[in-house]
Amino acid sequence: MSLYVETVIRTEMDELWARTQEPAQHQRWDLRFTTIDHLPRADGEPQRFRYATRVLPFLSVAGTGISAGERHRPDGSRVSALRFASAHPLSLLAEGSGYWRYVPGPDGIRFLTGYDYRPRWGRFGALADRLVFRPLMGWGTAWSFDRLRLWCERGTPPGLALARALGETALRALLCAVALACAPLGAALFVLAAALLLPPLPGTPAARRCLRRPPGRTAAPAPRLLTTLEPS
Repeated sequence: MSLYVETVIRTEMDELWARTQEPAQHQRWDLRFTTIDHLPRADGEPQRFRYATRVLPFLSVAGTGISAGERHRPDGSRVSALRFASAHPLSLLAEGSGYWRYVPGPDGIRFLTGYDYRPRWGRFGALADRLVFRPLMGWGTAWSFDRLRLWCERGTPPGLALARALGETALRALLCAVALACAPLGAALFVLAAALLLPPLPGTPAARRCLRRPPGRTAAPAPRLLTTLEPS
């Protein structure tokens, strides 16, 4: 999988599972989705769903997907897998697949994802994906994982976490503007460097707190469960 994100969350497995598998909870913390709705299904069938992402105040890009999960594995871990696609002409993402793993450990639950997708729009889409969209997707996934961690560990509601992030970003930008306008060049450069390099406050989500590469340099293979899902 081309994109990989991992974090450790100190929480109960059932709580983490619910907040990542139930649409009403999932859409609260994940920047990649504005709405997620499960579609009707028969017992024993994989779950089909519809999702939408608001890219502008007046424009949403929608898609569909199919997912399945394993809650009872011999080693105590859990896994879910999905395939997704969007037929919307403005969606750079055409189709893709991915998985989530939940691995209990002494310091908490290793929550990790691996996923990849095929962009549309030919060569232009491939270039836009490589330079802009894919880095943003990786950052958005990591930032969302840390927002989920704060929700589980500290009880910080996702909406409050977003407000803190926006407020802290605005404060840093204001300090930079004041420094550039009023301070000597050396002091202004120091403020700029501090604003860019200092980590966010502990209660503010930060993508940098998540791993963006597998710990062993080579990602584990996608779960076999993924092969059981037909294209969405």
